[in-house]
Amino acid sequence: MVANVFVLGLDEGNAAVLHRLPGAARLRFHALLDVAEVRIGHSDFRRCLAHAQERLAGFDGPVDAITGYWDFPVTSLVPVLCEDYGLPSTSLESVVKCEHKYWSRLEQLRVTDACPRFGLLDLRAREPRLPDGLDFPVWVKPVKSASSKFAYRVADERQLTRAVAEVREGIGTVGGPFDAVLERVNLPPEVAKAGARACLAEEAVDGAQVTVEGYRHHHEPHVYGVVDSVRYPGESSFLRYHYPSTLPAELIHRVSDIAKAIVVRVGLRSTTFDVEFFVDTDSGRVWVLEVNPRLSQSHARLFEQVDGVSNLHCMVSLALGHDPEMPHREGGYAVAAKWFLRRFHDGVVRRVPSADEIAAVERDLGGVTVELTTEPGTRLSEQYARDSYSYELADIHVAADGEAELIGKYERCVASLRFEIDDV
Repeated sequence: MVANVFVLGLDEGNAAVLHRLPGAARLRFHALLDVAEVRIGHSDFRRCLAHAQERLAGFDGPVDAITGYWDFPVTSLVPVLCEDYGLPSTSLESVVKCEHKYWSRLEQLRVTDACPRFGLLDLRAREPRLPDGLDFPVWVKPVKSASSKFAYRVADERQLTRAVAEVREGIGTVGGPFDAVLERVNLPPEVAKAGARACLAEEAVDGAQVTVEGYRHHHEPHVYGVVDSVRYPGESSFLRYHYPSTLPAELIHRVSDIAKAIVVRVGLRSTTFDVEFFVDTDSGRVWVLEVNPRLSQSHARLFEQVDGVSNLHCMVSLALGHDPEMPHREGGYAVAAKWFLRRFHDGVVRRVPSADEIAAVERDLGGVTVELTTEPGTRLSEQYARDSYSYELADIHVAADGEAELIGKYERCVASLRFEIDDV
């Protein structure tokens, strides 16, 4: 019998990965809301929920699973919709304990000392000051955001004032919709007082950045992989996600154990998770960066290419009430990476590589896939694919038999992609 699996924000690229999953012939994937409807900063939780409920109610057949791989509002929509239909999912409260950055930090402190110092900023202050116990440099970030939007590293009071002004102006794009989620959860007093439109200052820590991915079915959480997040030299923006991690085994075990302890503490069940860390490879010290109650869809092809099955297998299995079994190192390549081709100053896009040009590059290199994230006529500072410091031009997936081949394929690919961008 075919099972109907509804995926919030199903996009073409991940649909292709889903259809390559083991047992996909026995699954029918349905798009529940399109990507534009669930983009953070461009969506309203209540409206998305009403649209999703309406479409599910109008479906002629059984609803066997509801899931998704995007950030808010998808992470909050899934448990609410699953509760409507009696389907497996983690609780909305456990999701909010991860996604509200202040609440998440408070929960993390219950099980680990691997947290940077942090405190709330007063967004109403004309001359904002750091919370007690913090010194520059710090990161300033809203308690709810995504893709590093409105996250700023600040080194002095002048930069702090400017960053707080930027956050104050933009915080409503996410904080407003997130308010509707907080209304559904019993919040502790300190989190209720902060609300959805608060702002954190966090001690600026550094080191190698990694993401621990795993899942929890009913009891013990399981880690199925650790991915390196490599930044552009001297920048805060990511250059690539690299799998498997190059961390020493001892440090991989340490971050995995901390991630599992946090997952149990916040009560995540029947879901995937990813926990991001900074790791000082010299001292062995680690810090939790953030906790996500979902997998990273950016890692899907990495796991598929190296382990033989994408991490979306875990997501779908859990949504159907099954305990996933992930293979290990059974893919066709030894290493894989998702590279982010970026520009670090604003401009207007005049030309992007054509479909034929991209197809030729993919055919010539092998193990390479190019996905454009901009288009002609776009002003980079107004596009969705950006962070606080850079603008994405393309995502480039590369798989190889070793590190040198991985880097070589990427460099040849970039040299073959012709963009034309006018400075602004």
